[in-house]
Amino acid sequence: MVVAEVPKLSSAAEYFFKIGVEGKRFRPTVLLLMARALNVRRQLTNDDTSSTELRSRQRRIAEITEMIHVASLLHDDVLDDAETRRGIGSVNCLMGNKFAVMAGDFVLARACLALASLGNDEVVTLMATAIKHLVTGETMQMTNTSDRRCSMEFYMEKTYYKTASLISNSCKAVAILGEQTPDISVLAYEYGKHLGLGFQLIDDVLDFTGTSASLGKGSLSDIRHGIITAPILFAMEEFPKLRTIVDQGFHNPANVDRALDYLGRSEGIERTRELAAKHANLASAAIDSLKESDDEDVRTSRRALVELTQRVITRTK
Repeated sequence: MVVAEVPKLSSAAEYFFKIGVEGKRFRPTVLLLMARALNVRRQLTNDDTSSTELRSRQRRIAEITEMIHVASLLHDDVLDDAETRRGIGSVNCLMGNKFAVMAGDFVLARACLALASLGNDEVVTLMATAIKHLVTGETMQMTNTSDRRCSMEFYMEKTYYKTASLISNSCKAVAILGEQTPDISVLAYEYGKHLGLGFQLIDDVLDFTGTSASLGKGSLSDIRHGIITAPILFAMEEFPKLRTIVDQGFHNPANVDRALDYLGRSEGIERTRELAAKHANLASAAIDSLKESDDEDVRTSRRALVELTQRVITRTK
């Protein structure tokens, strides 16, 4: 879906879709499971979309979502001057910022073409909203004031825009394509929202506790870029003096060390994990609220979605 007429652009656009570089495929996995979890058997009429075609359209949402995600990574790496992504050299480092930006634009354009081919205005609106939220979240991260940087409410709003919105709106899109009721579509959205928030909270923990090899990126990358996340925000509640260090910034390595010292003496990591667990439980509750089904495939997929909420908060990479 991302082949381009210009070989170098094609190589850049396909970079993160190659075997060994494709990442966890977290979002497509969630969406394919959601499609099966909502596939309650119903009588087909001559006007109904066949089961095969429905699965194909829902699978297309999974592909589109991954393309939007990859496009955002290509752009983020340029903004962050990142040298690595998923354990290898980033596209901007290997091919330059211009090609990385164009590759991101190209992948996003192909995603939009695939989205338009579905012919569903509500789904198009949902996915366009997710793209808007990605940009909004990145802008919030770049331009916020000191008070906002140190606000948990602002952090959670930004986290929803940057991570959870894409998953939640994609889950809802899958439900809408399956002609589910508004109540079911909301439950799909709630699952994606809370799973996405839990996922990012653990990502922020791993930025402090993981290793570069396991994460596929440099550890402490957020704090070195001046990005304040939940562990530091919670630590700041226990140690108000940490706020002064945050306001000074982290260009001085000594400030990074001082912040890590406060974090190590605080419950910041533990409280962030607890908050992630809370969102994981809310995601699980959304699946448990679905109407019971006798279809074994549906039941298996729902169990997998519930199990995924726990795997998200216990992962180490």
